[in-house]
Amino acid sequence: MADITQSQTAVEAETSEAPKSAVAGDLILHEFRSAIFRNTRLLRVWLPPGYHELQNKDRHYPVFYLNDGQNLFDPATAFGGIDWQVNQTADRLIREGKVPPAIFVGIDNAQKDRLKEYLPYRSFHPPVLRPRGKRYPEFLISEVMPFVQDRYRIARGAENTGLGGSSMGGLISLYTVIDRPGMFGRLLLESPSLFISNRLLLKYSHAFRQWPEKIFLAIGTREAGHPDRDEQVVDDVRELEHILRRAGLGEARLLLRIDDGATHSEAEWAKRFPDALMFLFGERHS
Repeated sequence: MADITQSQTAVEAETSEAPKSAVAGDLILHEFRSAIFRNTRLLRVWLPPGYHELQNKDRHYPVFYLNDGQNLFDPATAFGGIDWQVNQTADRLIREGKVPPAIFVGIDNAQKDRLKEYLPYRSFHPPVLRPRGKRYPEFLISEVMPFVQDRYRIARGAENTGLGGSSMGGLISLYTVIDRPGMFGRLLLESPSLFISNRLLLKYSHAFRQWPEKIFLAIGTREAGHPDRDEQVVDDVRELEHILRRAGLGEARLLLRIDDGATHSEAEWAKRFPDALMFLFGERHS
């Protein structure tokens, strides 16, 4: 792959005119060129407390890849001006000893091509007749992950590797773990858009067995804005839960959250992120 990064200084200069940032911690922005999708986006890499300290120079860290990177760390770039507060939450839980130090990688979406990249199958609602989502696992595993591993001290193995997202970002995360079994040991599915493409991914999930070691699955009861649709969205998530339970995921491996009154929004996903992070990574901390 050709050199696809700018220097940190160049990226900082390029983004210095953005709205005032409220990011806490060591967040590094990389301009990333994908040969698979033939486009450019930012990768947002947050490093845990102590990463640069001399005593940790040989330490390797678990990594959590999250879709829709614009929405994770900074209200200045987040949809609706509300971010997930990933950096604040991770920093707090790490300092409290509730989760081990980890690296978080926000993968920006492709903006106008977001739906195409996050959809593995053709869809009529919304209308996407030339989806590109089947390329997403290759993009992530062959492009993004090596890029990050070459520049940061990443612990290898599925037990040290998480993937997640919300809405369509959750859908493509589910597709990726099915398409590439054994690569990811932690999976976050926030309000996954399971209705897409006539629930095809739910159907394919029935025969799958090599699920990640831990999955956090969550939905609100008012995500669609209409009672009938709200009920169907929750039913889809409950069906996925039943599929996972039949595949052998007990309480230690699968946590389902159905939040009464919660909507389809960054604010709700931010509220649930501490519990998700502690469930997915917390037990591993001694």
